[in-house]
Amino acid sequence: MIQRRTLLQSGAAVAFGAPALVGFAQSTVTLRFHTFMAPQSNVWLNMHRAWMDKVSKDSDGRIRFEAYPAMQLGGSPGQLFDQARDGVADIVWTLPGNTAGRFPRIEVFELPFMMNNAEATSKAFWEYVQTVAKDEFKDVHPLALQVHGPGVFHMRDKLIKTADDLRGSKVRGPTRQITKMLGYLGATPVGMPLPQIPDALSKGVINGCVIPWEVVPSVKVHELTRFHSEFDPAGGALYTATFIMAMNKARYAALPPDLKAVIDKHSGLETSGWLGKVQQAGDVLGREAAVKQGNTIHTIPASEAQEFRRKARLVEVEWMQDMDKRGFNGKQLLETAKALIEKHGKTAAAPAKAAAAKKG
Repeated sequence: MIQRRTLLQSGAAVAFGAPALVGFAQSTVTLRFHTFMAPQSNVWLNMHRAWMDKVSKDSDGRIRFEAYPAMQLGGSPGQLFDQARDGVADIVWTLPGNTAGRFPRIEVFELPFMMNNAEATSKAFWEYVQTVAKDEFKDVHPLALQVHGPGVFHMRDKLIKTADDLRGSKVRGPTRQITKMLGYLGATPVGMPLPQIPDALSKGVINGCVIPWEVVPSVKVHELTRFHSEFDPAGGALYTATFIMAMNKARYAALPPDLKAVIDKHSGLETSGWLGKVQQAGDVLGREAAVKQGNTIHTIPASEAQEFRRKARLVEVEWMQDMDKRGFNGKQLLETAKALIEKHGKTAAAPAKAAAAKKG
């Protein structure tokens, strides 16, 4: 009898304690952050980790993260967006372009010679999606949208000085618009995710690749190639790629209001610009790695860039035609993106000009 009463009392304690335990569990939230970037990369250390630290700090530690770089939760880079949609991960950072043609309207930012600098173009990208392409990401809760710094040619055996120099070379591109561009420039384009580049270069599957400088050290491209060709800023940036940091919709909706406010504080236009700025800032160290390796770096002058522009123009034309076929006004979307890039470009340039004037 005493034993039975003790059991009943224990059961009552568990039952009455349950709400308190649930309340305690709700006081902290653990979010799984998943991406394909390597744990030693600039993107992971200075963007993803830094963002998670900011969120944790502003939530007084109530938002915690389980961090999974290098696809440690499983799957392939092309599956990351769906992992956020389906709740396999709570937050992902990925290229929408990993799934060719799935997000067609945002590909305007990947067209040749579109971007000016990553911070400004990232802000333009965010505003563009919010105004004319919001439904492209309706299956997730977008936290930030960004681009990287100017794309650069990295080749094993040949220095690229003119568009004609690309003929006969198999060159990796990250997305369908960029691989199209490579084809029109005369290369044999090969589409593949970033993590596959080192193996493809070492085995001769590709002769080179296009990536921004900042990614170079994390995939050892400075060790696997000998020649690099960048564009003089006066001639424009060859290309950029688009990225999304996305959260599972149900996970976001279930957050307590105060924690949702913390996530909101570190989302949107300014966070998009910050991510772009930090990523492009990594270009300096990436370029230095190639210099220290003793590699050859060539700057394609603005005059020679005109030939690249002329040949790559067909990518822009085809994209507009594709948009028209899908029921969108391709020309209007292109003009909207260009206007937003110019708008935010002016905004981004203003502090730099002010600082220069003050220094002078």
